[in-house]
Amino acid sequence: MNLKWTPIGFGLFGVVGIVAAFAQGAGSPPSNPKGTTRYNLVVPPGFPPPPLPTDNILTVEGVALGLRLFHETKLSGNNTQSCASCHTPQFAFSNEGKAVSTGITGATGTRNAPGLFNLAYQHQYFWDGRASSLRAQALAPIQNPVEMDQTLTKAVANLSADPTYVAQFAKVFGSAGITSARIGLALEQYELTLMSGYSKFDLAQRGLAKLTAQEQRGFQLFQTPFNPRNNQFGADCTRCHGNGPILSDFQYRNNGLDAKPTDAGREVVTGSPQDFAKFKTPSLRNLSVTGPYMHDGRFTTLEEVVAHYSDGILASPTLDPGLARQNGGVRLTPADEAALVAFLKTLTDNSYLSGIAP
Repeated sequence: MNLKWTPIGFGLFGVVGIVAAFAQGAGSPPSNPKGTTRYNLVVPPGFPPPPLPTDNILTVEGVALGLRLFHETKLSGNNTQSCASCHTPQFAFSNEGKAVSTGITGATGTRNAPGLFNLAYQHQYFWDGRASSLRAQALAPIQNPVEMDQTLTKAVANLSADPTYVAQFAKVFGSAGITSARIGLALEQYELTLMSGYSKFDLAQRGLAKLTAQEQRGFQLFQTPFNPRNNQFGADCTRCHGNGPILSDFQYRNNGLDAKPTDAGREVVTGSPQDFAKFKTPSLRNLSVTGPYMHDGRFTTLEEVVAHYSDGILASPTLDPGLARQNGGVRLTPADEAALVAFLKTLTDNSYLSGIAP
């Protein structure tokens, strides 16, 4: 069986769309601040060049500062939580099996903390896409009263009281001063380096590993459309998750979880009723360690996820048209459901989870 992605781009969104979404200004990118070193971002084989922001050049020093801030509890209101509290590296930066996260006051959120990887290829962040850059996304949980519950003014004051942070910020940005904007930029630099592309399936594509017959069957189902008129009875996954290594087109969809959805999703951001109950399509990488699944963490296992798309899709006014055509699901056999799960598990990048670069 051919294990290569079908050569039709990266799903509906496309590389051109990704690059356009990240364009920030014209002309040559600025040089990095004096005394800093450009960061050599390693892109996994077969991945397109990531469209990095031109106004926040990655440097070794900037990435190191972002990493420190990612683990900094001073960014929370009671100095007990950091970004890493809900995004654990060993679980592909997801929240260790929790459906939703718990903030510093004990309050719980309503949405699942997603895994963090290959963020440079996204153009909007959060399940509803309310942040248009990583720097903006990074500052939001700090201020959210249900999460880290800290004001940016207090966060800046806490860091400014630490001489090592004062010196580190000055070196990274070429001048003295800690600001909330610089906190966001440093966190963005670090998060842009989170690249994952060395799963068993990636290695099999390069002839360095071999899929089992069941895993190969799952990949076949993954790529095959669901079109009974043409005698095609696949899982139709690539229609939303693309045909390239990013494994998502990052578009917003109602995927039939509820007949009467209670979370308005993307509509809160756009104000359009057409976006009611729509959420961003996530990448499928590292699925075996990033559950529970869906925007609210309702499914505990991958078997439950596959069963939903097989025969659990519920109709509602904004249901994705492609899913609506399936009339409740793609109706996989139990053996094929198991094969699809087996394939999805091959997308886990163990080197990424262990922090060991290939």
